[in-house]
Amino acid sequence: MLPLEPTDDLASPAFKDADSCTRWLSQFQLTNLSLAHGTLRAQLDEFSRFPLRGKDRLQTLEALRETVNIVQDDFSKRLFGKKLPFADEDFTTLVALTSLWQSMLNGYLRCMQSWDAGDTTLASEAALISHRCLLYSGLQLGEFLRAGCEPDGQSWQRFHMIYAYIEERGFQQTPVADRFNRTGRPVSCLMLYVKTLLLHRARLLGLTRVQWHIADRWLEYWGDTFTIEPNCSMTREDAPPLAVDLAGARGLVAIHRATNAAGMRFLAMVPLSKLIRVKTILLLQGQTPQQNELGDELNGNDCIELLNRLHACWCEQRAESLVDEPRDVPVAELCFGLENIYAHISRKPFKAPDIAGIADKEVQRQIETFGRVLDQTDRHNLLEVGFLSETWLVEDDGLVQGHLLRKLNTGERLGMNQILCVHNTETKAYKVGVVSLASVTRSGQLYIGVRYLPGSPQTMIVRGNSFGNLLTGAAAALMLPEIPRLRIPASIVLPRDWFQAGRRIDLALKENPKLSVILGFSVDKGNDYERVSFTPAS
Repeated sequence: MLPLEPTDDLASPAFKDADSCTRWLSQFQLTNLSLAHGTLRAQLDEFSRFPLRGKDRLQTLEALRETVNIVQDDFSKRLFGKKLPFADEDFTTLVALTSLWQSMLNGYLRCMQSWDAGDTTLASEAALISHRCLLYSGLQLGEFLRAGCEPDGQSWQRFHMIYAYIEERGFQQTPVADRFNRTGRPVSCLMLYVKTLLLHRARLLGLTRVQWHIADRWLEYWGDTFTIEPNCSMTREDAPPLAVDLAGARGLVAIHRATNAAGMRFLAMVPLSKLIRVKTILLLQGQTPQQNELGDELNGNDCIELLNRLHACWCEQRAESLVDEPRDVPVAELCFGLENIYAHISRKPFKAPDIAGIADKEVQRQIETFGRVLDQTDRHNLLEVGFLSETWLVEDDGLVQGHLLRKLNTGERLGMNQILCVHNTETKAYKVGVVSLASVTRSGQLYIGVRYLPGSPQTMIVRGNSFGNLLTGAAAALMLPEIPRLRIPASIVLPRDWFQAGRRIDLALKENPKLSVILGFSVDKGNDYERVSFTPAS
């Protein structure tokens, strides 16, 4: 089993059994979340060092679970919507979250250690202890996934080692009650293990938080279909099995990457594939999600869409992501934010027109900084004035969406629904899109999914007068052309806080320097842009 530090008679936790723990928790303050989180971890670590009978330790840990869950749930909200890679403060939060799960895990590992050493008071609790050890090890991995970060190798090794230990003792299929389980169903270690592996494999689908919770719950209901064996067989028509190495430092891999290692195990995907396909067919025939035990959060069409995405990820042969299987691919240049996009497409930085004194001040600043006035149409000088682009590897690049991996592990921090521009240096084409997925690899590279906005972007300057609390003056913007064959009208991509239906703004395009339009409705919007319809002003 995993090694632990020896207990210490000098350890002095605030509680030493379940009764004293319950009294301590009754006075525990949650008003200061950071203090509460740090206190819980410190007391758990001290309690883990304290020598104690196995049964007393187990009962005390069980008494702590609800409070730990509440504090972790609230503390994890600090990472919601954060850009990736994390700033130092956010990374510290992630480390704190995983460390508290580790403190809980250490307590249950101590119980398992006592059982291994012959503590007869734990003879009937071996399956429960096994479940809790695997649960808290899996929660560490889940914290990384929810934060958009690839778990480190050590966390994977710990998770696999615990499951291998459970498998060796034959507890993997024993159902264990857990009152904090969302479905209210007893859960086996096999189901916990496979569910964690499959959710990790789906990490690059760009699922929303709601979809993550739904997929998690579905997998618990589908746990009867899971089998993990040291051998596998398949035919050409079958859903190919997936493989995992119990001695490895990664999650599931495609069957062609399996080895002959003694710890290699195979997850048969045919039963899960059949189950997903049957539910999809029944939904297409008009049954409701509730009739198919799919819950009531999504309507039928949304359930079908999610089922299809999960089936493609888990049960169909496909090219592995660059994150999981590096290979030679094309490169592209990316830039972010409307002013940066404007500069790269037009080959000159955005400069607000007709504002007295601004031009002279900019000339003076350039002379002071560079000793000369920059030629603003030169790419080299675009970099000099701070309009940077980054080199990314292109995994795939379709009309509607794409997936890219940053070549270096440094660069712009990105968040969901942030606008960007992909420049194909071979075709010279520019495509504007929105970040639909962001994930950090183990090496620190950023992997993103992009939802492309329709049409080839054209730069322009917009100007608007006072209109309520909206921004005024001039700003960089983009025009997306009409696409008649798809019945997509022309639209304007504005900075956030510029749009209001009925507002009149002036546009300055290269071929039409003076055009006034009336804004119509918002087509979609993100963190730093809003795409809107318009009609020419009379």
